[in-house]
Amino acid sequence: MKRSLLTAAALLALAPLAAQADDLVAKGQYLAKAADCVACHTAPGGQPFAGGRAFELPFGVLYSPNITPDAKTGVGSYSDDEFVRVLHDGVAPGGRHLYPAMPYASYSKMSRTDALAIKAYLMSLAPVVATAPEDRMKFPYNQRWTMVFWNAVNNPGKELKPDPSKPADWNRGAYLVEALGHCGECHTPRNVLQGLKDSKAFAGADIQGWHAYNLTSDKNAGLGDWSEAQLAQYLSTGHADGHGPASGPMAEAIENSLRFLTPEDIHAMVVYLKALPAQPDGPPAVPAKAAPPAPNVEGAHLFVQACAGCHLPDGAGRQSPWAALAGAHSTGDGAGTNLVQILAHGSQMQTAQGQVFMHSFTGGYTDAELAAIANYTIGQFGGRQGQVTPAQIKAARGADDHKETEPPPKS
Repeated sequence: MKRSLLTAAALLALAPLAAQADDLVAKGQYLAKAADCVACHTAPGGQPFAGGRAFELPFGVLYSPNITPDAKTGVGSYSDDEFVRVLHDGVAPGGRHLYPAMPYASYSKMSRTDALAIKAYLMSLAPVVATAPEDRMKFPYNQRWTMVFWNAVNNPGKELKPDPSKPADWNRGAYLVEALGHCGECHTPRNVLQGLKDSKAFAGADIQGWHAYNLTSDKNAGLGDWSEAQLAQYLSTGHADGHGPASGPMAEAIENSLRFLTPEDIHAMVVYLKALPAQPDGPPAVPAKAAPPAPNVEGAHLFVQACAGCHLPDGAGRQSPWAALAGAHSTGDGAGTNLVQILAHGSQMQTAQGQVFMHSFTGGYTDAELAAIANYTIGQFGGRQGQVTPAQIKAARGADDHKETEPPPKS
């Protein structure tokens, strides 16, 4: 009896520690979603966090590593200091330097406490044995030791501290946008060393064939014309009334990360983004008010045939608000950068109402026909002259998957 009483007492003493551990794991899970770790560390069709996703860069191809707690192929053997060093300095155990495709220049702004909470969550996952393929980087970029010099110039290595002159929600938003969400990694252009160009912070940038739009308060190219409610709706659901749906990498960020954030954190991000100094860069976010562009009879016919069934002739969207085109940033871009990517590759996003998707048009239309559809869409809903060419469509969907730019003769 005495032994059982001691055991019970020991269990009672350990209960608060177990609760603290559970709380730490839950906190780490939330922070890992805010940091969107799963998106980069999951290969298409692969196990979550097991790595192997390919990143095609101007200098070669990188593959994300396994961050499950497998001791040999993952991060199971990492000490706290080693894990934090990866996130803050981009240096793995043994002194192996990471490339900045891992956004450690942003994660360096993360607190050590939050970094270790993420570690606690990752260590709670089931280990997966998975080794990423070897990176294929061109010389001299395959010399990892050169990252020492890159870090000296481009990684501040300083935790983001609250600004006492700003309100609490602004400071929380700054932390979510700058550190955890690492939004600048996509939405800020790069300098010649591929570091972030601070003078153009959040002014928009091209990344892997897509354009990450201007997030500053500029009224023409950025978010200055958005209300706080519209921006909150967009970040948490993937669409905003009057501004269209998210697509491509932004849809992926919402699916894996932003839709899981609390309303309070979404509001904090909105407060911070709306306060960003205006930068007039990038394609316009609002429809033109000038005279409409020249008629596009072929594009109009093809739009009715291929697109109006889901999007409706006026772009309002049938049944689902994610099908609305009117006001979408992609339709205001005369170059059609993201519109071409959507036509060539489609787009999809998991939402609270289920999966929404736009299928690609690789099989049914020629390059010239898709260019006509794109230019009609830009003219009809963006009020601008579309500049999309058949060659642009062909390049977007790849040499192995395209139609001739001219349709075959009619019999």
